Amino acid sequence: MKTARRLGAALLVTVALSACSSDSEDANSVPHYWISQQYTSVPLGYVDEKDGPSEVAEEIDDHTSARDRSAAGDAFFLRYRDDIVSITPRKRRGSQIEVADYRTGYHRWNTKLPSSWPHPDSDAFRGGGPGTGK
Repeated sequence: MKTARRLGAALLVTVALSACSSDSEDANSVPHYWISQQYTSVPLGYVDEKDGPSEVAEEIDDHTSARDRSAAGDAFFLRYRDDIVSITPRKRRGSQIEVADYRTGYHRWNTKLPSSWPHPDSDAFRGGGPGTGK
């Protein structure tokens, strides 16, 4: 009887801790692990060899909602708390997916990003990581 109670208590503690833990994907972070499982890894990020950029952007955003989305021609950009995901067409077929920290991504793609996305060096930017810009 005591063993059953202990097992029951241990199970309740495990469930409670699991419910209280925060998954980084729930905190508007890029779903790095999910992307790495869904798409083929290449030196510059990931590729989807069959789906176009709009479909891939939709898949990623459906899995973990981006703070904002933007399109520039046939390129799509997803803004997360500390990162930007770019999805561009591959030469033959499919999509190239790149994940960059917000500052790097902003400087790389700023001519294609909407003006509503804050410059990473401005007071309006509140990304960064623990204690930065908060």
